[in-house]
Amino acid sequence: MVKIRLRRMGAKKAPFYRIVIADSRYPRDGRFIEEIGYYDPMKEPVVIKIDEDKAKEWLTKGAQPTETVKSLLKKSGVIGE
Repeated sequence: MVKIRLRRMGAKKAPFYRIVIADSRYPRDGRFIEEIGYYDPMKEPVVIKIDEDKAKEWLTKGAQPTETVKSLLKKSGVIGE
């Protein structure tokens, strides 16, 4: 199953996340199919940058976003609800 999820980057106690498309069998920070954006919770205000076209394309292909990514997609206006 293909998932849209966060990949943790950055230093200890200074997380920075990339939003990636990955097979659910791959480890969290391991192999991924495509990178579609990033999320930086440490900045003020929080930075969310997502390639809307790629995100919508993967959602139509059946990729399942994790709970956190789903809320980020809603905040950035990629999906409604």
